[in-house]
Amino acid sequence: MEEKQTIMRRSALAAVAAIGSASLVLAGCSKADDNSNDGGTKAAGANAATKGVVNVSDKKGGTVTYELSDVPDSFDPGNTYYGYMFNFSRLYARSLMTFKPGPGQKGNELVPDLAESAGVPSDGGKTWTYKLRAGLKYQDGTPITSKDVKYAVERSNFARDVLSLGPNYFQQFLDGGDKYKGPYKDKNPAGLASIQTPDDTTVVFKLNRAFQEFDYLAAQPQTAPVPQSKDKGIDYVKNIVSSGSYQFQSYDEGKSAVLVRNKNWDAATDPLRKQYPDKIVVNLKVNPDTIDQDVQAGNAIDLGGTGVQAATQADVINNADKKASTDNTYGGRLVYMAINTKLKPFDNVDCRKAVQYAVDKVSVQTAEGGPIRGDIATTVLPPDIPGYAKSDVYATDGSKGDVAKAKDALKACGKTTISTNITARSDRPAEIDAATAIINSLKKAGINASLKQFPSGKYFTDYAGVPKWDAENNVGLMMMQWGADWPAGFGFLQQILNGSAIGASGNTNLSQFDDKTVNDLLGKAIGTEDQATREGMYADIDKKTMDAAALVPLTYFKVLLYRPANFTNLVSTAAFSGQYDYLNIGTTKK
Repeated sequence: MEEKQTIMRRSALAAVAAIGSASLVLAGCSKADDNSNDGGTKAAGANAATKGVVNVSDKKGGTVTYELSDVPDSFDPGNTYYGYMFNFSRLYARSLMTFKPGPGQKGNELVPDLAESAGVPSDGGKTWTYKLRAGLKYQDGTPITSKDVKYAVERSNFARDVLSLGPNYFQQFLDGGDKYKGPYKDKNPAGLASIQTPDDTTVVFKLNRAFQEFDYLAAQPQTAPVPQSKDKGIDYVKNIVSSGSYQFQSYDEGKSAVLVRNKNWDAATDPLRKQYPDKIVVNLKVNPDTIDQDVQAGNAIDLGGTGVQAATQADVINNADKKASTDNTYGGRLVYMAINTKLKPFDNVDCRKAVQYAVDKVSVQTAEGGPIRGDIATTVLPPDIPGYAKSDVYATDGSKGDVAKAKDALKACGKTTISTNITARSDRPAEIDAATAIINSLKKAGINASLKQFPSGKYFTDYAGVPKWDAENNVGLMMMQWGADWPAGFGFLQQILNGSAIGASGNTNLSQFDDKTVNDLLGKAIGTEDQATREGMYADIDKKTMDAAALVPLTYFKVLLYRPANFTNLVSTAAFSGQYDYLNIGTTKK
């Protein structure tokens, strides 16, 4: 998932003790001081939220405010692929499975959400059956049924001309998914035959091949139920029907959203959510520097989870009191630059290798904020994702680039110079700085790149994620950041490397990499039961991708979050790229 996501995202993808009223009591956690404004968070210490829950409290009331520098791709759980939206959407959209709130890697633990238990596989992993909990209701009090889950998957995966932003795993893996046109075009009330609902509490997925990690797929917000009678396609985002503990009170597109408690949410059906604040406010298009100020003042949470701005980073880490309120962690994410393998001259592997050798990764790391923001990357898979194997195919002295090798590669592809464009997101200063550093290093090798900036909310829908637009605008290079859709090699690699994931819009395989060997290996890996064997295949895929020079790994991303005072139950989770788990955050401030 793109910081997601993926998306989720997303992207990417840690345990609170017993689920229930005691679920936030964890050894090593700090407790909220209900008589203070800062809730005691400053005393918790650096990285406290990566080891336990900080500022534990079951206090209810108040308003929790989130701020975002741009707009999300969508609040619609079936049409989002940013990781922070995978995280946030769980407040109003319950998926079949989800991740258990908890610190660090413990947050990768899958638990049932709408389902009463994990999926039951049969037919060697080609069929997965889920039973819904009893008593589930929407915000209007009507019952949630298995048919609503089926419809949610159909609308989110098979109407790509209407809802194009989320992943399309179900489309790829459900039997007959290549022929079904989605519920907006196919008016057959039976829908897709490979999603079966024998009764109102049972949903069965029939796959075209074995999928040994299907529970992770069931945890994506695309399985959150949608009543067909209330669906308005792309406009469903204006009136989302909640299945979670909060519902939308208002939504002002591009400006803000306000959520309040869902009165028909029943804690007896939901062992995870606690419904602590009275209200949740999301303010959009807030200046990044303002977000920094508001977070440090204890007035807001950075919804995007991108962390402290580069301009204020030194002040935070060099001030003992402020550093005690920070969390610095890996999040299963890679910062990289995609190379457009379909655009001349980058359809020639030697031209792509020239880019690989030319990039000064140290200058990129410095532009992003230094080692605290990430280690130099040399592989597709980050070190904290199963399948990672240490390798450096395009090694240069000190990772500072090698102009001579770059020029040799250019010569091998019949070029002495190349002119191209590079895209980056205008609302992400560190990404702009990194792209600028890349432009400077490429120029030394005769590769002239011009920077094109676009907002995050439109990056994949209108620009970098649109292959036709890229071709028409000579976009050969694209800045990208990716987190695992789930904490495994397939969850990281599928949507950025498999040719079947390339879409006309909302595409996350920005390189348009379509290699038969890689595609086949991904398919074989996900059907392999033995985990060690699967992980070996993921390492092979990584190596083949780097040999093909399809993308330039820049840094293994680390986030530096500032833990705002006044907020309770803060825990940094690997399931969502190190972000705070948004499910049960409360406040001591009224």
